[in-house]
Amino acid sequence: LKRLGSSCDWSRERFTMDEGLSKAVREVFVGLYEENLIYQGDYIINWCPRCHTALADIEVEHEDTDSFLYYIRYPFENQEGSLTVATTRPETLLGDTAVAVNPEDERYKNLSGLNVLLPVLNKPIPVILDKYVDKEFGTGALKITPAHDPNDFQIGNAHNLERIKVIDESGRMNELSGPYLGMDRFECREKILGDLKNSGLLEKIEPYRNAIGHCYRCKTMIEPLLSKQWFVRAAPLAEKAIAVVRDGKTRIVPTNWERVYFEWMNNIKDWCISRQIWWGHRIPAWYCQECGEVMVAKEEPKICTRCKSQNIQQETDVLDTWFSSALWPFSTLGWPDSTDELKTFYPTSVLVTGFDILFFWVARMMMMGLHFMGDVPFRDVYIHALVKDEQGQKMSKSKGNIIDPLVVLDSFGTDSFRFTLSVLAAQGRDIRLSEERIAGYRNFMNKIWNAARFSLMNLKDCTSPSIDTDTLTLADTWIMSRIGNVADEISSHIDDYKFNDAASICYQFVWHEFCDWYLEMVKLELYSEDQKRKEVAQSVMQILMSGVLRLLHPFVPFITEEIWQRMPHTEGSIMAAPFPQRTDFIYDEESIKEMDLIKEVITGVRNIRGEMNIPPKKDVKIVIDVKGDKEREIFKNNLSYITSLAKVESIDFVSDTGKPDSSATYVFSDIQVHVLLKGLINYDDERRRVYKGIKKIEKEMEMSKKKLANRDFLNQAPSHIVENVKEKVHRMSMKLDKLHQNLTVLEGLN
Repeated sequence: LKRLGSSCDWSRERFTMDEGLSKAVREVFVGLYEENLIYQGDYIINWCPRCHTALADIEVEHEDTDSFLYYIRYPFENQEGSLTVATTRPETLLGDTAVAVNPEDERYKNLSGLNVLLPVLNKPIPVILDKYVDKEFGTGALKITPAHDPNDFQIGNAHNLERIKVIDESGRMNELSGPYLGMDRFECREKILGDLKNSGLLEKIEPYRNAIGHCYRCKTMIEPLLSKQWFVRAAPLAEKAIAVVRDGKTRIVPTNWERVYFEWMNNIKDWCISRQIWWGHRIPAWYCQECGEVMVAKEEPKICTRCKSQNIQQETDVLDTWFSSALWPFSTLGWPDSTDELKTFYPTSVLVTGFDILFFWVARMMMMGLHFMGDVPFRDVYIHALVKDEQGQKMSKSKGNIIDPLVVLDSFGTDSFRFTLSVLAAQGRDIRLSEERIAGYRNFMNKIWNAARFSLMNLKDCTSPSIDTDTLTLADTWIMSRIGNVADEISSHIDDYKFNDAASICYQFVWHEFCDWYLEMVKLELYSEDQKRKEVAQSVMQILMSGVLRLLHPFVPFITEEIWQRMPHTEGSIMAAPFPQRTDFIYDEESIKEMDLIKEVITGVRNIRGEMNIPPKKDVKIVIDVKGDKEREIFKNNLSYITSLAKVESIDFVSDTGKPDSSATYVFSDIQVHVLLKGLINYDDERRRVYKGIKKIEKEMEMSKKKLANRDFLNQAPSHIVENVKEKVHRMSMKLDKLHQNLTVLEGLN
């Protein structure tokens, strides 16, 4: 964070195991327990056999996996025939306590009350009716294993079924699994399938693709197990957290994440908060070893509150790390004590975070903050983009596409990296990052530095800036009007968390308007013999440079601070300077319109010079065909900009006289700019040059089009390569059109 330029109060660093935070954790746990919002109970949990700990639902990563659907016959007890069940986990049939069918399924309406025999163990279990059963899945008959499936657990509770746990915490079959005792769960699967086949009870096997849960830490396949754990009743806490987002008290940006938030919160399940690991906040619960009493308290009890025994032991499980993290907005500020920090900083204005912890962390902070503080923890939640490689692939060591931020900072500079991320941080889109992009924005840093050097060089003898509006040039009023507009646009985009739009506008203004246009135009005043003109230009440049640095500072803090300290008439750090706004600058809407006309003429002449290959050092003569008196007057009052920036020797003004001989024309609105070419270029040489360029591009286009017509290329090449070829063809097509236009002009010259 320090390397990236974050300006934090580093004395306020906190660690989740700090004593102050531990006090808050105990306070919350006991409070929720006393409100009956924390309880201990048997439940189907997500268990990792490798990590030996329970996982919350959102800590389980689901992967679509190719597996199989096994059709197994369950023979009827005391009669002929069997009921076929489809399952992906034959090893769990050892814990089956019923087979369920839908009461609306005509195929099975007469089976209620019958028993079937559990394959392998030959044990009778009932056929039950339950509307949960999907008639279209498999055979429409569902094996019920209450101790090893969360849905079966719910069905089992509804029908008062026995819970038989046949897989232990290491993923091995336990003593209730009969002849399969001690086998690994997958080894047991293969053995059971063999036994079913030998006994004629394996009807068929079909390929099947389903989402299988894996531990987010070690990627081991999760085992749903019946276990005694600690839980938070989440639904009552979620109600207020849903309401504040719905009512706009907390805003989630981009707004499409609100739908995801509501979907999860409206279907929230009780949160398993106990973990069987060594590190974490130990659950503040104690067990009496004599009478079994459970005591939950903020401080360790000395004796049992029930039987007065001193033989008590604390719970060995620790809390899910997200439990303490959910208290972060207020626990770090001294809660449960009433501190000045808590009064000042709760609630905070904005939380910036990734979408992957929207439920792990954000939703839980909302629930806990509302419950214990009575207010939202933050007004806005900004969900930032995920940084991927330039092809849109997630970065990973195995792919070799990781960009190390520290290496990038050393190679390209922090400001270049920050600005690149800002420009690419569009809401709702991942960031496609590459070193080439960062290198491109390093060029922008060089542009800023060179502009500052030029400005500082010309501000050496500048007095305190003051402006007499009557002495300003068109370039002065135009650029100050533009910077005022840009300042308001950037502020608006930052307020809306549209950092990419804010950065892009800043880039376009600083590079193209301030550097490319204004700094070139102001040279006419700075290099003038008229001292008054020079002083006015210096004052305007001083004001503008200050404004430009302050606009850039949120994106590129290091280079702007360095330049700010070298600027005359500035005090303190740029961080303490106010962000620019339109009212800081002179504003004249007409100056923007007038300068647009001047820039259009200059751009037109420059384009023709490039297209006709006119040597840079040669001045040109132009004719401007303009009907309006107002526009003509604007051009005449600002001839110096046109002659200087477009290298124009002379300008004639006409109205509806037609195209001059031996000229190339640029048209905008109802104005025509004719550049007289006679004596500037060799027409025959230029025709040959353009014709040669046309043939070269046509050849390249033909090769690229052949690639795109090749089905093997389209099917086998990476998508980004195909898109690059398509984009190349598009660019060449546009260039070819322009060359044909230039050739037409040249062929008309004599």
